[in-house]
Amino acid sequence: MKRALVTGGNSPIGRAICRELALMDFHMIVHGHHHQEMSDQLTRQLVETGGSAEAISCDLTDPKATELAMNQLLETGPIQVIVHNAGIFHDAPMAGMTTQQWHRVIDVSLHGFFHVTQPLLLPMIRTRWGRIISISSLSGMVGHRGQTNYSAAKSGLHGAARSLAVEVASRGITVNVVAPGLIQTPSMENAFTEQQIESMVPMKRAGQPEDVASIVGFLASEKASYLSGQIIGVNGAMA
Repeated sequence: MKRALVTGGNSPIGRAICRELALMDFHMIVHGHHHQEMSDQLTRQLVETGGSAEAISCDLTDPKATELAMNQLLETGPIQVIVHNAGIFHDAPMAGMTTQQWHRVIDVSLHGFFHVTQPLLLPMIRTRWGRIISISSLSGMVGHRGQTNYSAAKSGLHGAARSLAVEVASRGITVNVVAPGLIQTPSMENAFTEQQIESMVPMKRAGQPEDVASIVGFLASEKASYLSGQIIGVNGAMA
């Protein structure tokens, strides 16, 4: 059974991705740094519905702690699917943005991608099969007011994916990015009214976490074996 790690697996989009991949018979490794009880609850649900799952916790901004956690996972075999979904936002106009706001957002999304993926890469390469998928954002493709830190972090994932895709293409490994637009989550609901969503999104509605998860599931499948180095928007035609 191939093993799949989802960072930020206890978030709304992360949970949908874990459920999708569990249905594809991956052993799920649900990562979370905060709210460990939510990770544990999800793993129980996956197991109760016939899946295989475990939960881990580490701070992706801490390279040593993350490397230790990844090495512990590798003791029982390689991880062949990495979905880097962890991310935070701390919006502010750049003129008033603090150094902490800038670094923290980039540390989780962009540095976290490196801290997780680098230790797992050589074992994945040795199996000559793998899928590396980052969850980005429309903000990484189109600038938004107050999100220079978030846009920089997500755009960085795009460049990293394109370069890494070239490095590992001959080893049966694909590297792609899924960039959601407005997805129905508690944070989105607090930020936008229904009227605002209708005016912003050509499809007149927010997407569901499952809309993102289905694309991730496809990218993790054999059907996507020739698709690599791509940024795939899931945004209701906003771009």
